[in-house]
Amino acid sequence: MSAERRSARLGVGIIGSGRVGPVIGAALGGAGHAIVGITAVSEESLERANALLPDVPVLDPTEVVERSELVVIAVPDGELASLVEGLAAVGAWQPGQLVAHTSARFGTAVLAPAARAGAIPLAIHPAMVFTGTSLDLARLHETSFAVTAPAPVQPIGQALVVEMGAEPVIIAETDRAAYAEAVETAASFSRAVVQQATGLLQDIGVENAGGFLSSLVRSSVDEALRGATTPDVDELL
Repeated sequence: MSAERRSARLGVGIIGSGRVGPVIGAALGGAGHAIVGITAVSEESLERANALLPDVPVLDPTEVVERSELVVIAVPDGELASLVEGLAAVGAWQPGQLVAHTSARFGTAVLAPAARAGAIPLAIHPAMVFTGTSLDLARLHETSFAVTAPAPVQPIGQALVVEMGAEPVIIAETDRAAYAEAVETAASFSRAVVQQATGLLQDIGVENAGGFLSSLVRSSVDEALRGATTPDVDELL
């Protein structure tokens, strides 16, 4: 695919209206791409899609694929393989079409049924916890994406990430499981520690314990991410 096509306005379809899909759609729409369709089943997912992509038609997955030059699949890990295979079984995938999923766990192998039909597979996982609201659009600008793709098309995945205002980081196909473990460990541990700390404060009557700890937690994490050693207690006072 040429650089001209990569930088051109694409018709983008979103499969999945959880917390991630509509935000990615809104970010790509903000970058100048045309969002041509999104899937949504539950009332909550419909509300989320309408809030972030108000003028985008809600379609079934086959219709989304048929209308799109770039398909972004943002569904739970357990649904991804069967969805891709099911769309291949009905002949939905198109030669030259870009297909990107947002799962941390998988690289591009899970997109093999689409690739066999001539689609271009990309795995682009945003390393952040989503709220599913417009707040996430600003946070994308502070986020890195893990990009996994065949070497000739890695620049396409990188370009899409940059267009959303984020930082692309290449992760090899064979390293995807380790990557997924790393991000899950970081998210789970951070969540558990904050919940424990806010619980202790609530027990002693501190109101808005989350707000009370916000600055401390953010500054401590920022310091850790800069490669500093664990701070002494005196440094936290």
